[in-house]
Amino acid sequence: MSGSSRPLPGRRPAGEHEVKGLAFRDDRDDRDEEEGGAPPPPPVAAGPRVGWRKLTFLPVVLIAVLLATWLWYRQADLDALSRNALGNGQVTKALWQHVQLTVISTFFVLIIAIPLGILLTRKAFRKATPVAMAFANMGQATPAIGLLALLVIWLGIGRRAALIGIIIYAVLPVLSNTIAGLKANDPTLLEAARGIGMSPLGVLARVELPLAVPLILAGVRTALVLNVGTATLATFGGGGGLGVLITTGITSQRMPVLVLGSILTVALALLVDWLASLAELLLRPRGLEVGT
Repeated sequence: MSGSSRPLPGRRPAGEHEVKGLAFRDDRDDRDEEEGGAPPPPPVAAGPRVGWRKLTFLPVVLIAVLLATWLWYRQADLDALSRNALGNGQVTKALWQHVQLTVISTFFVLIIAIPLGILLTRKAFRKATPVAMAFANMGQATPAIGLLALLVIWLGIGRRAALIGIIIYAVLPVLSNTIAGLKANDPTLLEAARGIGMSPLGVLARVELPLAVPLILAGVRTALVLNVGTATLATFGGGGGLGVLITTGITSQRMPVLVLGSILTVALALLVDWLASLAELLLRPRGLEVGT
């Protein structure tokens, strides 16, 4: 009959094969038929980590603000005191000192806080974690100007006292984020790494730290911005920086000096935060990104 659904002699239904006289049916073809015959979607290629807006928006805004500040400064009516505070390379010198204070203090924060955070997550030193965190909290809870004054009394006026004060003030976010990032790792992953024969150092370097990178970088970003702001107080301890312009503008009531010092400090903090956000995106392991 023409309406019969039986296959013609010598022909087999789709998906059925004959091997040595026996009929076999491919289960994968059955699954495809049940799902409508649609092939699996191709893997989606990972997009760029940093978009063009992220790369251009903040730098363009900062350039516009600095250009407008420079144009305002060029036409401002400066008296002798303002010209003395802003002339002879004083602005460039203060800005360079501020960058040095930020970079040096952040370097020491990293080499102190990250190894200490790793050490406090090891079994032999976990009991010391509350004590270390209490000291780190005390360092940040103390008013920065009071901490700097105590250090100046102890160490004398100079950059060393300012640097130590900035370091103490910025240790907490990096230390707490390092501990939190390492403690948040899935114990089954660590056990699996040990099960395939990795040494404790190998597990730390190849599993624990890569998984904790996002939280650690977030703490470093916070510490960088804190250091830029705290470095303005270094002037009270003889450490220089943009705080010199700010305090000079306040004490002498010279608005151009105060405005220039404040805008440069804000611009530097925003620039540092932008660079840290780029590093946070670029250094994040690919496997931790959503959708990869």
